[in-house]
Amino acid sequence: MSFTRHRLPFLNRREAAIGVLSAATFGTIASAGVAHAQAVKLVAVDVMAVGEGYRISKLIGRNVQNDKDEKIGALDDFIIVENKSLIAIMQVGGFLGVGGRLIAIPYESFSISPDGQKIMLAGASKDAVKGLPEFKFKS
Repeated sequence: MSFTRHRLPFLNRREAAIGVLSAATFGTIASAGVAHAQAVKLVAVDVMAVGEGYRISKLIGRNVQNDKDEKIGALDDFIIVENKSLIAIMQVGGFLGVGGRLIAIPYESFSISPDGQKIMLAGASKDAVKGLPEFKFKS
């Protein structure tokens, strides 16, 4: 069983996200009956520093190793939770995507090499991650 989600063939991720956000916005405005102007606080960011970060799209699918260079799983997805924390969803167990299961690990638990090629979860082992609760996506 593979945990890869199915995507609509005629929409790329950006188009799908824009469509979902547009629909959600329209639904919110329609249900409120009247739209009220709301101020948005813009914050300048250091774009050079941001450019040194890791693109999630490049991390998904990468193997995760422990500090003994043993493969313990692979990154499947990322979720931003209500308090704005980033959680990594990792596939563990199984072989070639069959028989594995998903677990959730706080992003800050990982160490990532400067080039983004090596992702490490120090102190973890295959047995330890298998003992963590299974994660399931909300429908």
